Amino acid sequence: MARNYKQEYATYQGTEEQKKNRAERNKARRQAIRDGKAHKGDGMDVAHVKAIDKGGSIKNGVRIEKASKNRSFDRDSKRNLINETSPKERKKK
Repeated sequence: MARNYKQEYATYQGTEEQKKNRAERNKARRQAIRDGKAHKGDGMDVAHVKAIDKGGSIKNGVRIEKASKNRSFDRDSKRNLINETSPKERKKK
């Protein structure tokens, strides 16, 4: 079944909270580019030290990471999701 992007935007991505979060992420990326830490098309993510959805912000700090590391979750050999807690979050516990 194909994803219904229009419905997804209407019910989640288009909410005021998610728009603010997206603006915060974009602001962090622009700042990292101005500081010379990131470059367009470099395959790197500007990762918040504390995730935005967990109360983080640019003020809390950001770091540059490979996109695969920043977005990774444990998966099995068939690439099915095993654990929805990232390795970074498990280290903190």
